[in-house]
Amino acid sequence: MLEARHLRVLRAVAATGSYSAAARELGCTQPAVSQQMRSLEHAVGTPLLFRTGRATRLTEAGEALARHGGAVVAALTAAEEEVAAIAGLRAGRVRLVSFSSASSTLVPAAVAALRAEHPGTRVSLTEAEPPRSVELLRAGECDVALAFRYPATGEPSEWDELAARPLLTDRLVGLVPDGHRFASARSVSITELAEEPWIAGCPRCRRHLEDICEAAGFTPRIDFATDDYPAVVGLVGAGLGVAVLPELAVASVRPKGTRTVPLTPEVRREVAALTLPDLSRVPAVSAALHHLAATAGRPV
Repeated sequence: MLEARHLRVLRAVAATGSYSAAARELGCTQPAVSQQMRSLEHAVGTPLLFRTGRATRLTEAGEALARHGGAVVAALTAAEEEVAAIAGLRAGRVRLVSFSSASSTLVPAAVAALRAEHPGTRVSLTEAEPPRSVELLRAGECDVALAFRYPATGEPSEWDELAARPLLTDRLVGLVPDGHRFASARSVSITELAEEPWIAGCPRCRRHLEDICEAAGFTPRIDFATDDYPAVVGLVGAGLGVAVLPELAVASVRPKGTRTVPLTPEVRREVAALTLPDLSRVPAVSAALHHLAATAGRPV
C-alpha cells in the first residue's frame, strides 16, 4: 500500500541524489530512509532507484511515481495546513441557527467576541424556531442551534443525544397596554387575565400559553397569532389584547405603549445552545459555545 510518508522520502531522495542527503533534509537517519524506500518498492513491485557512481537516480517507474506523488504530497500538505489552521482557530466556520429573540440579544455580542478573539473564524446565522432548529441540527445543516423548551410540557426528549450548553432560564411576563387595569400591578395571575383577548406568539409559545391557561381552568380567546415579536407588542400597544412573552423577547423589541407585569406563579423556559456531541470537540464550535455562555452570563 502506498503511503504519503513513502512518497515524501522518494521525492527527497530524487531531489538530493542520495539517501544520506535525503535523511538530513527529512530530519531522520539514513537507515530509516533506506527502510522507507524498500517498503515503497515492495508496495509497487518494481525498482524505483538505481545508483550511478555516488549518485542515486530514479528509474522510469520512480520518475512516474515521483511526478504523480508530488501532487499527492502537495494536496496532503495543504490539507494538513488547513486542518492545523482550523484546530488553532486561525480558520474555521460555525453555522448558527437561532430563534428570533436570541438572534437580537444573545447572538450579536457572542459573535462579536468570537470574531475579536479568532478573526479567521467565519460565522453564519439563519433563524428558525424550535423544533425546526433542532431538526436542522440533527440533519447536519447547522453546527449550533439556539433553542428553548418548557420543561413541564414533556418536551425534554427533543434534546436527547445532543450536547446542550445551558444559557439561561427565561422568565415569562405579562404584557398589557398602557392604561390597562393591571398596568401598574406588582404582579398578575394568569387567571386574572382569563377574560382578556390574547395575542399569541410562535406555535410552541402559543401551545404553552394554551397549556398554562387550561391548567388554570380556562381556554384563552386568541384573537391574533404571529411569530413576529414587534407585531405582538404593536397589537398589545394598540389595545387589541394582552400577551405573555419571555423577557428575552421583550428585551429584543421596544415595547412602546405597553407595560410588562410579573406573572404569578412564575413561569420560565430553558434556553440552551445545542450541538452534536462530535461537533462539540471542534475548536470553532467549542469557542462559539463558550462565547454564547459568556454572553448569557453563565460560567464558562
